[in-house]
Amino acid sequence: MSKNSDFLSTLRSFTNNVQLGNKSATEVADSLNAWLKEGGEALKVKIEDEVERSVSKMGFVKRGEFEALKQEVASLKKGSPMKVAKKASGKKSAVKTSLKKTAKKAAKKKVAK
Repeated sequence: MSKNSDFLSTLRSFTNNVQLGNKSATEVADSLNAWLKEGGEALKVKIEDEVERSVSKMGFVKRGEFEALKQEVASLKKGSPMKVAKKASGKKSAVKTSLKKTAKKAAKKKVAK
């Protein structure tokens, strides 16, 4: 409710300035318009931050990150097939090695029991 009272107090101060002759109605309207725009921008920033935080918690990918990844995949597809095949075969052998180590550890545990 403090936001509502802030708004009302601001309106009261603007109307008091007009009544006292300190400012013209046009100046007050311009000031009020600027104040509302600033408040709207601040609200927009808060909403964007909250949405970004919530989306990252859910594990979604940003459009920019997706487009960058898409371009990287396209460039890899355009590249020589040998480079891609070599990288893939290297990863497979590393996976096979780690699987063999895991199997050996599991076998040792069974023998120990």
